[in-house]
Amino acid sequence: MRRVMIAVAFGCVMAQGASAQSSLREERDIDEGLFAVGLAHEIRENCPAISARFFKAIGVLRGLERMARSRGYSEDDIRKHLKSDAEKERLRARASRYMDAQGFGQTPEGYCALGRSEIAQKSNIGALLRLTN
Repeated sequence: MRRVMIAVAFGCVMAQGASAQSSLREERDIDEGLFAVGLAHEIRENCPAISARFFKAIGVLRGLERMARSRGYSEDDIRKHLKSDAEKERLRARASRYMDAQGFGQTPEGYCALGRSEIAQKSNIGALLRLTN
């Protein structure tokens, strides 16, 4: 009986691990973190008046990686997700929709205005940025 219980428990854990690994995209908090880092990067690249808080961004990324590993994702799963052109494009499209919804165009002025707004709101995106001028 004890062996049956152990086998059932092990099977449940394995089933949870397998379903959890369907896609990192489905891990909402991880996806939100990647979105924040990605949009902060886009703002920094397109607005000369704003720079990145690189060490903070690295810390966020390491935290997201630890979170993914704790949920059963392998280093290979994480690497593939981060390097996926489809995922990068999905997050860029989401960033574009976010900027449009906030009323900012995808121009240097729009990126700067969005960056300043995010910094002022002390949002997850704004926490990764700083004004240089």
